[in-house]
Amino acid sequence: MVMPGHVCPYGLKAVDLLRRKGYQVDDHHLTSREQTEAFKREHDVETTPQVFIQSERVGGYDALRKHFGLEVVEEGDTTYRPVVALFVVAALLGLCVSWVAFGTVLTIRSVEFFVAIAMTLLGLQKLKDVESFSTMFLNYDLLARRYVPYGYFYPYAETAAGLLMLAGVLIWVAAPLALFIGSVGAVSVFKAVYIDKRELKCACVGGDSQVPLGFVSLTENLIMVAMAVWMPLRMFVLSH
Repeated sequence: MVMPGHVCPYGLKAVDLLRRKGYQVDDHHLTSREQTEAFKREHDVETTPQVFIQSERVGGYDALRKHFGLEVVEEGDTTYRPVVALFVVAALLGLCVSWVAFGTVLTIRSVEFFVAIAMTLLGLQKLKDVESFSTMFLNYDLLARRYVPYGYFYPYAETAAGLLMLAGVLIWVAAPLALFIGSVGAVSVFKAVYIDKRELKCACVGGDSQVPLGFVSLTENLIMVAMAVWMPLRMFVLSH
């Protein structure tokens, strides 16, 4: 579809993929709604674009990717990609902050920065839609099930604890906060996954997450607990 107010992004992707695979593309534009609907009726399809290779219909963009043996993530498929991307970016940001602050990445502070930034980014993901997060959170969090407002409180608590730890201020507030939500989270995930054997989606990266609840979620909470213990301990040692 190529119209004054709309150019189909999947059509552009399909043309690009075909060309990168070495095909010569004869690109037929559908320039009006009437022409588009007529095309759909003619070929008995519900969507455009439609790819034909040597006069044989392959289908839309996802079908074309499958035709070439490429990955296609279906709606509802579980994936670790969002949480992996978040942790990788948090680690790189931690190294960047360490480099700016100390002129080197080889410091214990770079690890602290990484965890604090990860907590902040995870909290931000939840804050995008607190209502959806709290709904998904109720599927497994033990405290939220007993006290529903906790599901609304959690994203703000995680974000605040991460920011305070990143700044290195008010650790007496940040550490207990992280210790509490991390401990409750770890127990909740462990019970849901390893005792009750439930297959759930994790709300760790927001209410629309397709990340499976399991080892990654448990590790996230345990790291939060470890950070909550480490930060006051380090400050105590440095002060003495």
